[in-house]
Amino acid sequence: MIWMNGENTKMNIGLRRRDFFGLTLLPLVACSKGDSQEADLDARWKGPIANLEQALSTMMRETPLPGLSVAVIEDGKLIWRKAFGVKDTVSKAPVDTDTIFEAASMSKPVFAYAVMKLCERGVLNLDTPLTKYTPERFLEGDPRLDLITARHVLSHTSGFQNWREEGDQPLTIHFTPGEKFMYSGEGYSYLLSVVAHVTGQPFEQYMQENILTPFGMDSSGYVWNSTMEQRAARPHDNKNVPFENKKSTPTDVARYGSAGSLQTTPGDYAKFMLEVLAPKPADKYRLSPESLKEMLRPQVQLNDKFGTSWALGWRIAPNAAGDVISHGGDNDGFHCWALMSLQRKSGVVMMTNGDNGAPLLVQIISGETLKAVL
Repeated sequence: MIWMNGENTKMNIGLRRRDFFGLTLLPLVACSKGDSQEADLDARWKGPIANLEQALSTMMRETPLPGLSVAVIEDGKLIWRKAFGVKDTVSKAPVDTDTIFEAASMSKPVFAYAVMKLCERGVLNLDTPLTKYTPERFLEGDPRLDLITARHVLSHTSGFQNWREEGDQPLTIHFTPGEKFMYSGEGYSYLLSVVAHVTGQPFEQYMQENILTPFGMDSSGYVWNSTMEQRAARPHDNKNVPFENKKSTPTDVARYGSAGSLQTTPGDYAKFMLEVLAPKPADKYRLSPESLKEMLRPQVQLNDKFGTSWALGWRIAPNAAGDVISHGGDNDGFHCWALMSLQRKSGVVMMTNGDNGAPLLVQIISGETLKAVL
């Protein structure tokens, strides 16, 4: 079973959580010639890929949905990318594999990776209270702030609610840190402020220098720029009416960057996933095997009947074919999903630019569509 979650940023508040059941993760496959720069399609996958493309096209017409972009990893390689539909229902500009989408909450695992590297380098410690690193207090009047650690934030056990803006709730620590799970963008925002303090760099600069550039994520960023202006998909409501992109500023990113401001392509996000699935040797930017193992170790059991848990930046769902590691993302007009199997070094990233993307992803992941290639 897979669980998708996400949250909207300052201009579009509203947490959405969805459950997906019945997914069996099997080896992933390749792409048709011309869709990407990856290897030609192996003969054994021509039929399954043709069926997948036809199914996705049909589902998009029936939903309907403006655009969808997909990337597939198999045996530790990015081997298929495919784009469907349009970036904008007004201009009719087509989505291609270089089209940029809002990753929303799929920003969190990328930030978690950066935090794990800071811990590996000794700049931070997973279990040292964050108040030890900065004199500025994220919340006044509650001594439990002095208990919150990076581990609590990355596993969503800090006690903070998702966003203080939701329902005009004041920021509150709802339980003793570490006691239980509560999904929290505020926790990630708090840890972002600590990372900015200990590194002495603006968030986007640090992430560009230490994650995006080293991992070859050349189409990714946080602050709106000219590349995004040219290549970004527009968000659409559930009637496929487009509205304006958020165009995050440095101020927005300093608040929401770690939790939901990443703009990227499925191909770029797959490059990040490959650093988890089939990592290159540890270096200045890449985690050691020990750090990766700790990142993907279950930290808190969720209160459900399925045995799911949360690791450091990722959700873990047990499966007969091996654990499924995943994260979803939901902003108004953008819905996306990434999942992978460590055992098979396989994974898939899907990004959409319409509010009908949420039910479409439910249909794709919990139905029969991917079974021939997953």
